[in-house]
Amino acid sequence: MSTNSRHTALDALHRSLGATMTDFAGWDMPLRYASERDEHNAVRTRAGLFDLSHMGEITVTGPQAVDLLNFALVGNIGTVGLGRARYTMICQEDGGIVDDLIVYRLGETEYMVVANAGNAQIVLDALVARAEGFDAEVRDDRDAYALIAVQGPESPGILKSVTDADLDGLKYYAGLPGTVAGVPALIARTGYTGEDGFELFVEPIHAEALWQALTEAGAGVGLIPCGLSCRDTLRLEAGMPLYGNELTTKLTPFDAGLGRVVKFEKEGDFVGRTSLEAAAARAESAPPRKLVGLIAEGRRVPRSGYEVVVDGRVVGEVTSGAPSPTLGKPIAMAYVDAAFAAPGTAGVGVDIRGSHEPYEVVALPFYKRQK
Repeated sequence: MSTNSRHTALDALHRSLGATMTDFAGWDMPLRYASERDEHNAVRTRAGLFDLSHMGEITVTGPQAVDLLNFALVGNIGTVGLGRARYTMICQEDGGIVDDLIVYRLGETEYMVVANAGNAQIVLDALVARAEGFDAEVRDDRDAYALIAVQGPESPGILKSVTDADLDGLKYYAGLPGTVAGVPALIARTGYTGEDGFELFVEPIHAEALWQALTEAGAGVGLIPCGLSCRDTLRLEAGMPLYGNELTTKLTPFDAGLGRVVKFEKEGDFVGRTSLEAAAARAESAPPRKLVGLIAEGRRVPRSGYEVVVDGRVVGEVTSGAPSPTLGKPIAMAYVDAAFAAPGTAGVGVDIRGSHEPYEVVALPFYKRQK
């Protein structure tokens, strides 16, 4: 463990639960508590509890907060209603993806931007730099929040038992202030698992009490604490991109198959607009590599960086790979040449240490919950 690692407000609690800790983006975080497979399956069938306090919260306020965000980000933040959230991205001038983000509209002129842990400082610095000339304030609120997520089919019932907030009226990608187990919280219906669930933003001093209350509330329906390892397999099955794997500064949103998040119709200029217009035109005329799912026919697990091959020729690259507890087989996401991206394409393999292992090309996601 690095002596410079940051610790969340729940650090002592994780250790008391016997968690295996790991360094993640400079934070000491729980990788697993017991069995990764059991934690994964709990979220798919019952519920799991996650500490996500390493995520980066940045508050943007002021009369021109929305104008700043529309300039700094690729999405149209002006159409985000009060109490709603929006998935978007922040890009470089050349169109490369700096990070993918969720923006919550908390008030008339108040927004919270949630960045990935490893990119939080970069996003903060970019927003501060891009705020020049706008009547808006960018505030680093990373230390103001702990973030606890409860995910899985039992999560609405668990949360209902400890809050009187209107969860039934809370749509996906929306948030509302409320009290959970006596703790003031921003309750958001968001997540990164492919399941229904909630993310609860609270003051760090309240984190432990909230975690314990949720643990007790979920005990009867099989809720267990879950680490970052099963979070990764859950998001992989759900076809959700991970920054540093599927998303990088070398790719534009159009290269990543996420051009829909770029809103050219919004008023005014935004950082990267010219480059992204060119990227959009390129994608129309010459489709870039496409992000697809791969399911192993054998047992060998592909890893990020492994080559995708057809007849000995490299046609793509694996971005994420792991054994899938839900499918019972190794799976991967990979960028492959458009000619080999159709589901069922024959002859596709992954080069695993010199052996070309056969894989089936499928459309993402691998797993979709029943509504």
